[in-house]
Amino acid sequence: MNNGSLNNREQERRLFMRRMSAAFVILAVLVLLLITRLAFLQLVDNARHEAQSERNRLEVLPIPPIRGLIYDRNGELLAHNLPTYTLSVVVERTPDLNALFDSLSGMIELNDEHIRRFYQRLSALRRPFEPIPLKLRLDEEEIAVLAANRVFLEGIHVEAELIRQYPYADAFSHALGYVGRINEAELRDLDRGLYAGTRFIGKQGIERQYEQALLGKPGFQRVETNARGRILRVIEKQAPQPGADLHLFLDRRMQEKAMELLGDQRGAIIAIDTETGGILSLVSRPGFDPNLYVSGFPTSLFNEMRDSEDKPFLNRAVRGLYPPASTLKPIMGLGAINDGTITWTDRILDPGWFQLPNDDNIFYNWRRSGHGLVNMIAAVAESSDVYFYELGYKMTVDRIHDIYNQFGFGKITTADVFNSAAGINPSREWKRERHGFSWYAGDTINLSIGQGYMLVTPMQVAIATTVMANKGKWVTPRLLKDSSDPSLLENMSPPLPDVQLRDEADWDRMHRAMVEVVHGAKGTARGIGFDAPYRIAGKTGTAQVIRIQRDAEGVPIGDVPDHFNDHAWFMGFAPAEDPKIAVTVLVENGGGGARVAAPIARELMDYFLLRRDI
Repeated sequence: MNNGSLNNREQERRLFMRRMSAAFVILAVLVLLLITRLAFLQLVDNARHEAQSERNRLEVLPIPPIRGLIYDRNGELLAHNLPTYTLSVVVERTPDLNALFDSLSGMIELNDEHIRRFYQRLSALRRPFEPIPLKLRLDEEEIAVLAANRVFLEGIHVEAELIRQYPYADAFSHALGYVGRINEAELRDLDRGLYAGTRFIGKQGIERQYEQALLGKPGFQRVETNARGRILRVIEKQAPQPGADLHLFLDRRMQEKAMELLGDQRGAIIAIDTETGGILSLVSRPGFDPNLYVSGFPTSLFNEMRDSEDKPFLNRAVRGLYPPASTLKPIMGLGAINDGTITWTDRILDPGWFQLPNDDNIFYNWRRSGHGLVNMIAAVAESSDVYFYELGYKMTVDRIHDIYNQFGFGKITTADVFNSAAGINPSREWKRERHGFSWYAGDTINLSIGQGYMLVTPMQVAIATTVMANKGKWVTPRLLKDSSDPSLLENMSPPLPDVQLRDEADWDRMHRAMVEVVHGAKGTARGIGFDAPYRIAGKTGTAQVIRIQRDAEGVPIGDVPDHFNDHAWFMGFAPAEDPKIAVTVLVENGGGGARVAAPIARELMDYFLLRRDI
């Protein structure tokens, strides 16, 4: 009995010792593996992990520059930067985006549009660990809620930043343009160092034209962060360089007055300072609110505006192409006088129609009864089409093209108006290349009254009006008046060569003809000159959209759909003896230039010339 008990205890002791030995061996192996791993990390892989640890602890963060401000000629702010708070998400530090969005939705107002835009930005080309905006312009209550719950929301950032603000909304939408978020194509092409920390870039207008000057240069700060990415302290900091401020020739009050005069009509108004070439007003209607591009254009509203027949995104002033109609008759007349085609006293019979030799086509005057015998001054004042048909037939397309070219048609002559269209100043070569056909005499007849292939922008007509007012002297048309960066003015393109006439007195004679348009007994725009306290030199124009049947006075017979109505033009300058301002008005499908466009120009001239505080 005793021997059995002793044997059992001996077996238990041996079993225990074997188990202890096995455990010791296993433990020793594990410790050896741990020591080996530690040695590997410390001795072999030390450099890589030390660098990774340093990156986790130290970060270099860009500091975006303050975008330059834009002022009008009187020092009124047209574009500034508004302080605001933005909720952003660093995706690399967020374990579950959907869970994060669910949590945020219970704390602040967060809708599907915010999330859709977030994923759209996420899918674009971007920098690693770059915060992606989720919601802009947080209110105070939202900021407080996010601050109180930030510890539970991994990867979120509530950042104070400056965003672009346009206080006058659509009044300057086409002139100033707007800034928008940098898209994938732009990010691929731009200098990432220059745009470090910057989410916006100029897209249109002045914002795009002077993007590099307005942007400034970014700074940086070297910071120490914790595991959650929260900044513990700033180790080093270099301040950014703010963008240049711009002072434009645009006049805020004139711009708003022009908008008011156009009302709900589609069209454009441009006013230019004849002495400097400064653009005082550049209006295109309808417009849009550029602030929507900053805060986020609702998709439904953008689609509605994009597909609208009114085309609010089209800058009609510099991109809209229209037949100039009779607004070019003073220029055409000067060309004919200068090359000896006709004299000031020569008269041409205007019976109301014109026919080319050996051609059955009949070209009608706007007044079917005609104007009788007219000389150059009467032809301009009464806008005799037949008179200019005759001139065009004698001059040929080559000389007409040349005189139009000297006044800037068919090319871009502005110094800093973004995305201007060159228009079409047709020639024989142009038609052959574009259409594959020869130039016909009938094409010249249409060209002589600004119809046919001729297409211009309202800006080009305004510039030509300025050249006419200055008696052939070119001044560079521009928006920029002054800047905190003087190099912007130094790099302005020079003006075109002046228009030279054989007899300089012809300028005064043509001015007198244009004064007759407004103040003469038979002038087409005499309605606006009746009580004017100063003399206006001008020219009306009515550009046909399609050929329609008209009565003896040129009035359409029957109802015409709005989009088939004629375009209404007026170009002029004042005071006629000492021009200070040149104005061009286009009312798209507005009807007659004398009835619709001329009164608008008269009111804008009054506003500029008679304002005591100008």
